Parts: sequence; C-alpha cells; structure tokens
Amino acid sequence: MKKSNAHAHWTGKIKDGRGTLKFTGYEGAYTFASRFENGRGTNPEELVGAAVAGCFSMYLSLLITEEGLTPENIDTMAEVTMDRDDIGPNITEITLDCKVKCSGLDEDKLKKLAAVSKERCPVSRLYAGGTARISVDAQLVG
Repeated sequence: MKKSNAHAHWTGKIKDGRGTLKFTGYEGAYTFASRFENGRGTNPEELVGAAVAGCFSMYLSLLITEEGLTPENIDTMAEVTMDRDDIGPNITEITLDCKVKCSGLDEDKLKKLAAVSKERCPVSRLYAGGTARISVDAQLVG
C-alpha cells in the first residue's frame, strides 16, 4: 500500500495567524487572507484543485494509452469553489478545464474518456457522494 505525507503547521488566531503547508518538494505559507480574501500565499483549496487536476490528467493519460494512442500533452486547470452552508465554509464545486493534444484521438472519444477519468481517478473518488460536485470540460487542441 502506497502512503503519502503532508504536514500543516498553524500558529495564532484565525484572522492574524500564519501557517505553512509542506509536502515533498514544496513548502508554502497560508493565512486567513490567502484562503478567504486575496492575500498572498496558498490555501488548502488550491492544493485540492492541484490534486484533482493531477490525478484526473494521469488517469486520462492511462485511458488514452489503453486506446493505443500516445497523448502529447494533457493540461488540466482546476477551479475550486468554496461557499458556506449551515455548518460553515464548504467546497461546493471543482471545475476541470482540460486541453489534450493527441494525434488520432477524436473529440467524442475524448469526452467519453474524460468522463471515465473523472469518475475513476482516486482523488475524484474521494469526493464521490460528498458535497463537492466535480465537472469536466475536455477539448482537443492543435
């Protein structure tokens, strides 16, 4: 079984405190302002978006490869929407915008493979049945 690790450290009160997020090859600051306003630094929602986009892209590459094709590149941007519900802040939607360059792949097949990737990649499966809806728009590019 593969295990991965990440570390979060927080000091101080919610509004004026500071934290760091660490994982292999990355360490970045996060604050109330970087999470809920327009302050500098990262936030957990960005990292969730990166995780979903990365997992989706790799799984889509697997599916395309299983079709006997070789993707030149897969670029996926994730937009994570956070709102509030009766409990508090809540991730409500993750929208993936995926651009694929792959000779021999047609648009219809890409849409089908993207839908399968969204349903089967391990990080998407983590959110299945939860409050966050994941949607994907996949397009072939030049």
